[in-house]
Amino acid sequence: MSDLARSRLRLAAVLLLGLALLAPATIALAALSGIGHRWPDLLAQFVAPALVMAAGLLIASVLLRSRIVCLGAVVVCGLVLLAGSRQWATPRGEPEPASPVLTLYSANLHISNDDVDAMAASIAAANADLVVLVEVGPAPSAVLDRVLAGYPHRVISGRVDRPLPSRSLIASRYPLEQIPLHIPSLHIVGARAQTPLGPITVAGPHFTRPWPYQIQWEQIRQAEGLADWARSVEGPLLAAGDFNSVSSGRIGRIVQDRGGLIAAPGWPGTWPARLPAFAALTIDQVYRSPELAVIDRRLGRSMGSDHRPVITRFVRAAQPAP
Repeated sequence: MSDLARSRLRLAAVLLLGLALLAPATIALAALSGIGHRWPDLLAQFVAPALVMAAGLLIASVLLRSRIVCLGAVVVCGLVLLAGSRQWATPRGEPEPASPVLTLYSANLHISNDDVDAMAASIAAANADLVVLVEVGPAPSAVLDRVLAGYPHRVISGRVDRPLPSRSLIASRYPLEQIPLHIPSLHIVGARAQTPLGPITVAGPHFTRPWPYQIQWEQIRQAEGLADWARSVEGPLLAAGDFNSVSSGRIGRIVQDRGGLIAAPGWPGTWPARLPAFAALTIDQVYRSPELAVIDRRLGRSMGSDHRPVITRFVRAAQPAP
């Protein structure tokens, strides 16, 4: 190959890299903008994949020795990291000294998942105090005592029959009292748990899929309903489930701004499980009220679902000095 041909090929590669940077840059700007319109919000869900793409383009630009594209890739990586920090590095709260620790396991089991051995093993390995499960399909429903061995206290929602019968549930090592929750169009289960931290209200919502798979207002109505209910709850509150949105998106902002809740850190991601966790979307959220502080958040063992389970540990939050 002649020097001229090599030069043209390199120029074409540099131009392609520069154009490719527009994709993660657009996602980062959409996430940073805070615009609640459906299009920017849909883009804002993909910050984690955008970071992977930007990092790959940065490496490629270094290999090509293109200073301009390299500089652009560094800027884009910074923008994506800044956008991602709004869901990955959320406030944890100030722990109360000597507070007991409460561990929560939450997961979307996936309605057609029949790997009950993996479910039972994942829950047992987490050794949690509370378990919140959504999309509990026919297979685990038939053997709940096996899947939830060690969790004698359970509150189970009504059944949803489409596309297969499924339920949501809260299980606990400690006594539970069911809380009837009627939020329009939202499948949710609620309970008040007696825990080492004292009584805690627990909710397990499962939001509908986002636009364009469902009408754009459906998630918004669900988020507003959950937020209004959360505002009415006295004392510590945990809401864990499948929100079908990252916490920094418009749905997460409604839950936090209107409901007074705080998102637990959301990295690495939970969905889809076939992707590496660092590139996945964190749509399986855990929100807390200010009375609680997060000391740890990690992913649990695979349980056969297309979602990864989340294990979150809480303590009482330190009260401000009078």
